[in-house]
Amino acid sequence: MEESCKNVYITTPIYYVNDVAHIGHAYTTIIADMLARYSRLTGANTYFLTGTDEHGQKIAQSAEQRGKTPKEYADEVSGKFKTLWDDFDISYDKFIRTTDDEHKTGVQKAFETMYNKGDIYKGDYEGYYCVSCETFFTEKQLVDEQFCPDCGKPTNIVKEESFFFKLSKYEDKLIEWYEQNEDCILPRAKKNEIVNFVKGGLRDLSISRTSFDWGVKLPESINEPDHVMYVWLDALMNYITALGYGTDDKNMNHWPASTHLVGKDILRFHAIYWPAFLMSLDLPLPKHIAAHGWWTRDGEKMSKSKGNVVDPKQVADAYGLDAFRYFMLREVPFGQDGDFSQKALMDRINSDLGNDLGNLLNRISGMSGKYFDFKVTSKDVVKFHKKELDEVEAILENIEDYLYKMQLNRYLEDIWKVLTIANKAIGDYEPWAKMKEGKEDEAMALVALITNIMARVSLLLDSVMPDKIGKIAASLGITIDNATYVSLIKNKEIIADTTITKVEQLFPRIEEILLEQAKPAVVSKAVAEEKCNKKEEKSEEDDNLITIDKFFETSLKIGTIVEAEEVPKSKKLLKLQVDLGEGRNRQILAGIKEFYNAADLVGTQACVVANLKSAKLMGMLSEGMLMAAKDENGLSLIRPEAPKKIGTKIS
Repeated sequence: MEESCKNVYITTPIYYVNDVAHIGHAYTTIIADMLARYSRLTGANTYFLTGTDEHGQKIAQSAEQRGKTPKEYADEVSGKFKTLWDDFDISYDKFIRTTDDEHKTGVQKAFETMYNKGDIYKGDYEGYYCVSCETFFTEKQLVDEQFCPDCGKPTNIVKEESFFFKLSKYEDKLIEWYEQNEDCILPRAKKNEIVNFVKGGLRDLSISRTSFDWGVKLPESINEPDHVMYVWLDALMNYITALGYGTDDKNMNHWPASTHLVGKDILRFHAIYWPAFLMSLDLPLPKHIAAHGWWTRDGEKMSKSKGNVVDPKQVADAYGLDAFRYFMLREVPFGQDGDFSQKALMDRINSDLGNDLGNLLNRISGMSGKYFDFKVTSKDVVKFHKKELDEVEAILENIEDYLYKMQLNRYLEDIWKVLTIANKAIGDYEPWAKMKEGKEDEAMALVALITNIMARVSLLLDSVMPDKIGKIAASLGITIDNATYVSLIKNKEIIADTTITKVEQLFPRIEEILLEQAKPAVVSKAVAEEKCNKKEEKSEEDDNLITIDKFFETSLKIGTIVEAEEVPKSKKLLKLQVDLGEGRNRQILAGIKEFYNAADLVGTQACVVANLKSAKLMGMLSEGMLMAAKDENGLSLIRPEAPKKIGTKIS
């Protein structure tokens, strides 16, 4: 771990209390909880922060619509978030609210410090303001000269007196920070977007409002009682006020943050505004700002009108919290958008958890009980199974790096490779045959090998599924703690003799979906016909023309094919590993086997559709698509005329 035995500070965004928690909130919080639990296991002095963002015009309006005061409404919704995280056994160290007095004091101290430094000045602001996003936009950014480019809702022209932060002053310093810290923004593709935005020029940022009063007042020393702070200045400061900034500073030794976890929609605030504020305050910058993608349901965007919003509590109650946690962490590469479906969740439970993990524990229990009265000794493991132990060590050697580079699915994929070694060893060595041949020492060594592998896997999976893994550890006779982690993972030791105890089936097979599916919206025949007619008219009118903005939603990049192999039993597919400069290779299944030999493709470049939703072909994940042209003379891949830097965008 990059910060072994030192401070680790993990944060989620503070969630805006305009609605109840959904699957996106759960995803962020589960990732943070996993990182925090793992860090504690390794012995790091860990601090995990989450909470709620409760100020701003949108909250005031939502409260008014419900006949409540802003504080009453914030108390209600914030309480629901906290209750959910407690139900989910989220191991946060502090749940902060922006209505906390200590937070307000810290924010006022930060404002005063930046003001006295000359980084805040008073002026007038006029711009297009989106209440929903709490953001100003220029006229050029609007859609159809009126609508917010982020949420699509109408904007209002706002003209008011305002205090401004000198964001433009920190443009060069931000660029320098990005260039000197390769992984300051993860995934790296997201970092490129931020760098390009900053290089386009930064305008000073309006950071106060007079048109509403539900927010943190400016410091008394500034003597501007009509102003409240812009909600994003208020909200971002939570990461340091939670540690005592501006009050007692008692936990400021945890700063800077190891990882800020955010959704991709708020990356700009965290990767531009927040570092600039910190520079102004002369505080160190966070080590990583990690932005994840969004979740859809059964391939569709979630919305209340469609009735397809995923309630994380319902899913966890129906399928099990640990299974839900595993699915969220394993199903999609961090940074990409994910799709939730009950079928996909069932597949993970039945295959990964039931067949691979749960069944392996059953085999340990069955073999140890049948042959050795549940008593297992590891004295001959190295003698008979050094090969398997070396294979396991090779996989686990650098597995931790995946966690702190936010390659969570690869972390789990490698753990499952270790489980595959264990399951394969049982078939290869057939302990039942060894017993018949009188080779009890070899049979015992095999059972001990599987027990040792399962013990190591348990330590590495505890942060993912703490409840189920706790039961597995108890069955193996080990304790999930730092001492065991150091012994088995860091020092690669073999567990002492142990006694196996039986546990109930941890991941029972699920045959049918357990929650009611989202119902499609009912549309009258007349409305459907009208929509169909309009669609046909539009098709005839524009011949499927798209706008330039629509075209640029497709991300096309140059990639280098680093590995290629045929897919068994497929006449068309080749399995490729393609490097797009993302710090990991993309697996792409391409139907080009009839036209290209796998070996000839290695080392060549191709044009890749890089933001295509991942899909499974013949049970394997495909994370992109190669561009090609095909006519009566065959198929040709679209390639750059001359070699290009990996990850170069095609435009």
